[in-house]
This record gives sequence, structure tokens and C-alpha cells, in this order.
Amino acid sequence: MRAALIALAVLAVAAVLVVGLTQASGGGGKDATPAAITPTREDILRRLEGSPPALAALHVQADRLLPGGLPALRARLKELRGHPAVVNIWASWCGPCNQEAPVLQRVSLARGKRVAFVGVDLKDSRDGARRFLKRFPSSYPSYEDPNGRIFGDYRLAGVPSTVFYDAAGRQAYIHQGPYLTTADLEGDIDRYTLGG
Repeated sequence: MRAALIALAVLAVAAVLVVGLTQASGGGGKDATPAAITPTREDILRRLEGSPPALAALHVQADRLLPGGLPALRARLKELRGHPAVVNIWASWCGPCNQEAPVLQRVSLARGKRVAFVGVDLKDSRDGARRFLKRFPSSYPSYEDPNGRIFGDYRLAGVPSTVFYDAAGRQAYIHQGPYLTTADLEGDIDRYTLGG
């Protein structure tokens, strides 16, 4: 009887360890960080066909690194008024940005007909940024921020960071740190940009 209880206790401890390690590694569940996808520009445009003109203009610039920094980003956000917007600040050298990228890929494709997505590439080399975008193709462009002016304007503590705007163009929320599940990012989009 005592041997059976010890064996049962060992099995229970082993089960707890397996569950804990699986959750810590991000594997094994619907809340796990998704794998990267590699849609082509044609796939992106086909999937987001029928988007309003201001959003379609973003999709045509998928994966592009755009110059102009803070003034260009502000001008683009002004053009996007009338649509909720999500601005993601990232860098190729940022480990958590690499973890988060598949989440942004999936959510921007799922929500891109209704919500504007824009990236900001912080203090990155062009080669590093291009390799990142090749690894994680996006359905939207990113503005270059070589001197950190956009980052500083938002008063961010680190990357990745995500800034949410409502349809009136008002900044509604800043999330600092990575989104590791699509559910978390979609929840914040609903809460802060769509008034859900």
C-alpha cells in the first residue's frame, strides 16, 4: 500500500512538472505563441481585398520600410482618421519582437479590413530590418526610426511596444512588451480601438 502511494505521488509530481514546463515553453495550447507565416504580397492583397482606400494603401506597402520618421508617421495617422489604428514599435535585434511578430502577422491579416496596422522600426540596420521582414512578412509598412525620435515621442520604456488609436485618431492605450497570443492582442484591439 505504501509503495502504491509513493508511486502515485511521484506520478502526480511528474504530471505537474510536465504541465508547468509545457506552459513555460509556450507550447501545447490554444494560448501558445503561433508560428510565423510567410504570405506573399499577392496573398496579403487577395486576403485584404475590399479594404477601405486608406487601409488598402497600407496593404499595397506591405513589408516596406518607409522613410520620414515622426513627421511621416504623424501624417499617415492623420490620413487614417476614421479607422482604428495599431502602431507596433519593433526592431530586428529585439528578441521579444521576434516572438511577437507571428501574432501581429495573424491579427493584421484577420483585422486588416477594419483596423489600420503600421510598424515603426527602431534604431535598426536596414539589412537587419529587411531580414526580419523576410522572416515575418507583414501586411503593412513600417516607418524607419533610426534616431529613436518616434520612440521618444511616445515616451516608451522598451520594445516591442504597441500604441492604439481609436477611429477619431485619439491615442487610447500603450501596451509595452510583447503580445504572445492572438487573443491578447485582439482583446486590446476590441477594448481600446473598437470600444468593445
